Amino acid sequence: MPRILFVKTSSLGDVVHHCPAVSDAARQLPDAVIDWVVEEAFAGIAALHASVRRVIPIALRRWRAAPLSPASWSEAAAFRAALRGECYDAIVDSQGLIKSAFVAALAHGRRHGQDRASAREPLAAFFYDVVHPVPAHLHAVERNRRLTGMALGFVPDHACNYGLRVEGELSAQLRAQAPVSYALLLTMTSRDSKLWPEERWHALGTWLLEKGVHCVLPWGTDDERHRCVRLATAIPGAVVLERMQFADLARLARGARCVVGVDTGLTHLMAALEVPAVGLYCGSNPALTGLYGSGWVHNLGAAGRPPEVADVQRALAGLLERR
Repeated sequence: MPRILFVKTSSLGDVVHHCPAVSDAARQLPDAVIDWVVEEAFAGIAALHASVRRVIPIALRRWRAAPLSPASWSEAAAFRAALRGECYDAIVDSQGLIKSAFVAALAHGRRHGQDRASAREPLAAFFYDVVHPVPAHLHAVERNRRLTGMALGFVPDHACNYGLRVEGELSAQLRAQAPVSYALLLTMTSRDSKLWPEERWHALGTWLLEKGVHCVLPWGTDDERHRCVRLATAIPGAVVLERMQFADLARLARGARCVVGVDTGLTHLMAALEVPAVGLYCGSNPALTGLYGSGWVHNLGAAGRPPEVADVQRALAGLLERR
């Protein structure tokens, strides 16, 4: 029974992009025990994967913000104890950063990672027992799959499978607020350069309503909520729901006709759940980190070239017919 530890701590999109590699490991090694170290904010995503036995949350971001706090030291010690409580046959760090390599070094087992030419931070390679070359031109999903296959001794030979399971039902409160036919609009992202112009959201929302599809706008922070409320005011019939955890958002997505989102981790999560999705790229290019799937996703735009409303409408028209 091989014991495998994956280290992929953040960010949300990166965590989602690692899920197919976990699925590959579970398929190729069906008796494997799989654990995953991930930032506490994204532990809910790793927990959605059907093949993960144990999610080990880490709070590096919070600990760095209060390095002298007794609580930080106590939590860090508890994390280290949880990590070192098991001996692994393989530890795979697909993050390729010094911080993730250091985390991998805390665990007991043979450590695998990318070589100096492949890792995002070349010095991370010094922490590994075995290093592997991973071509830089591959999409992030395939880079993770390739590294995992080399570390565990197999060649990924099946279509991408994110392996996420959505259990339980939407709460009665959310069910009462959600329209019968709805699209999720993911309008928020970490950088202003990635935002899609608000007037284009207005035009798209009006077009969706003409198709009988209401717009639902999730949010995560107060600033995002203010933006969603502002957009909903201008989009007929749009709904801004209460703040949700990942599991609730996944349940909500299960009933959506489609998703339209900017370059943000939540859009990647929706694609991983196989909800028909259109990704809007305004300040980045999707070749290496765009929505990844077969038949149910479309990537539009590029850095400095936000997609036009008509392009989004054309992409959605085909997706809506199948949902």
